[in-house]
Amino acid sequence: MKMPLRLAPIAAILLVVIIMSSLSAQRRSRLPAHILKPNMGDTVTLNVYADNWFKIYINGKLVATDSIEFMPHNIVSVDVLPEYPMTIAVMARDYADAITGREYENTNIGDGGFILKLGEDVVSNASWKAKCYFFGPIEGQNPPVTHLPIPEDWFGQDFDDSQWEPVTVYEEATVRPPQVFRDYDFEGASFVWTSDLDLHNTVIFRATIEKPGWKPRWNTGTPSRRIEDL
Repeated sequence: MKMPLRLAPIAAILLVVIIMSSLSAQRRSRLPAHILKPNMGDTVTLNVYADNWFKIYINGKLVATDSIEFMPHNIVSVDVLPEYPMTIAVMARDYADAITGREYENTNIGDGGFILKLGEDVVSNASWKAKCYFFGPIEGQNPPVTHLPIPEDWFGQDFDDSQWEPVTVYEEATVRPPQVFRDYDFEGASFVWTSDLDLHNTVIFRATIEKPGWKPRWNTGTPSRRIEDL
């Protein structure tokens, strides 16, 4: 018996759906038993505040960037899948005109400040290192600011920061974070910057966190060969 003509297109569509579902099921087949994927229970919370802006790399990979370049001051909070030893590298900027070193239509000299907490035990503190790459304004200097070239690999795990100075730790009352700062967990963390909170405008921080004996629960994550590495 012939199929009615009006039913033929429907049958063809159903056949395509069955084939596509079969192919999709094959693509999503069960993983080999030895593969363990990370899940959200393996992540920890990263809270970061900078006056005014920052971007942070962990183990050479960009993890977070402040979406607000200047005002208002905000807190960035993201989930991170930790791996140790951990290299943290942060570029922080106190907003300043690149030529004058001032803000608010060149009427003021700003001040910086940075603080970080990752999970329960990774915090910004006096053990971190820092270097300033843009500073000023300096009275009597022409031009009033100085820019140092920023190394291309400043965020890399193998970058040599052995000659950098330790950070300077500041009191919360000196940095004066916004009220929203108190809504996030920064317990145990210190506000840090370089030695001059006012004139040092672009600062890079670095820290290496060791956890002897640490092993990940999972054995797969980022592809071993990413397209950007080719």
